[in-house]
Amino acid sequence: MRVLLDTHMMLWALTDSPRLSARARAVLTDAENECWVSSASVWEIAIKIMLGKYELGQPLDRLGEAIEEAGFRTLDVTVRHAAAIERVAVPHSDPFDRLLLAQCEVETLRLLTADKVLAKLPVAIAA
Repeated sequence: MRVLLDTHMMLWALTDSPRLSARARAVLTDAENECWVSSASVWEIAIKIMLGKYELGQPLDRLGEAIEEAGFRTLDVTVRHAAAIERVAVPHSDPFDRLLLAQCEVETLRLLTADKVLAKLPVAIAA
């Protein structure tokens, strides 16, 4: 299975957070799965750090290395992803979630998320 981690899942996986559910851990550790992190998630984190809404605990420019060390692949945002945003039905207005869902559609990925609203979507893996 090809899986895109939402921003929380990525952060929790990188820090081995207790908030990471058993189901999410199973998905992340299954060698059959390809796990991806979107550059949009890093962008979201950078914005939240600038606004004082989040502290990463490490330099932001180290995040790319941490993602690779965890064995996750990175997915850049492309024009195709941006254009697909208008086709994505999202139950709330978060622009980063909308972009992640567009990437899932274009790249045939499943979204691993703890977001209860997003978890109801067919593309999501509730964790």
